[in-house]
Amino acid sequence: MQIEQNLAVCVPIEDAENIRCRLLDSKILDTTRKIKKITKNGKKHLLLPVIKPVVGYTCLNDDMPEFYLCKRSLKDYLSGEISEKELEKVPSSWQVIGQVVVINIPEQLDKRAELIGQKLLQMYPRCTCVVRDKGIHGPFRLPVREIIAGHDTETVHKENGCVFKLDVTKVMYSKGNLAEKKLMSISAHDEVVVDMFAGIGYFSIPIAVHSLPKKVISIELNPVSFDYLRENIYLNHVENLVEPMLGDCALVTPEGIADRVIMGYVGNTHHYLIKGMKALKPEGGILHYHETTPEKLLFERPINRIKEAAMQLGKKVKILETRRVKKYAPCVWHVVVDVMIK
Repeated sequence: MQIEQNLAVCVPIEDAENIRCRLLDSKILDTTRKIKKITKNGKKHLLLPVIKPVVGYTCLNDDMPEFYLCKRSLKDYLSGEISEKELEKVPSSWQVIGQVVVINIPEQLDKRAELIGQKLLQMYPRCTCVVRDKGIHGPFRLPVREIIAGHDTETVHKENGCVFKLDVTKVMYSKGNLAEKKLMSISAHDEVVVDMFAGIGYFSIPIAVHSLPKKVISIELNPVSFDYLRENIYLNHVENLVEPMLGDCALVTPEGIADRVIMGYVGNTHHYLIKGMKALKPEGGILHYHETTPEKLLFERPINRIKEAAMQLGKKVKILETRRVKKYAPCVWHVVVDVMIK
């Protein structure tokens, strides 16, 4: 049976229990989603989640569905279909981005990848695709991913009151940075922000949606990411606040205009520190510098790099805060240093 994504029937609250029981007996009720209460024409109704249209009832799409936590693990779904030795290798974590599941599967389970993908689609009936993550490569940090179940790798992911359209096989999206994105989203009221390495709008969009800045200039070099950045600006209705700019940050970053600069890329970000500092207003501003750092040099190395770049420009540095974002690799952390440059 083809499951209709996020479909619900709208019924009067006084009739809801009888209808719910009938839908449950008919195996039409979607038990993975929660029942929601709404007011329609001044009267209370319930939205009963269903897997297909129901004749005789008003059917609509619930744009913000709420799901019950899955009570069975992936290993439970695979139990009896693969060996105990293989079960030990089954991953216990993955990402759900929009309607796509992204999972890293060890080489020992190569022959089981398709089966794992099918079981994940059973666990997440609202999802339409499962892709296997094989890492990233190149200066654009392009993901290496293959479909192992379902179809359509382009999706819309909702996060922190914002929507992000992307293709998970063409651009990166990390849910591990959520706390950092939320922090940035409330930090730039009435400011001019330059977002270097903007990607599809990871920081630019939440800032524009939640902070009401004067302006956000979003710079991105990858044409595919840039196209999604422009589309996400439109989808979030922030065209009047965000100015996308296609190009290399080393060449196109404006100078002397920003109250705040975000350097959210990790890799060779330190090579762009002087460009980031020059983007700040002459009287100074705040720089958010990201770096992947060995645990032994956790904040020492990024702070030293910031100080060296500032010294070349004759600027003063005041470290405001340091944060660990997430573990990047064994003994390597993705960190952020917030610094006032004057």
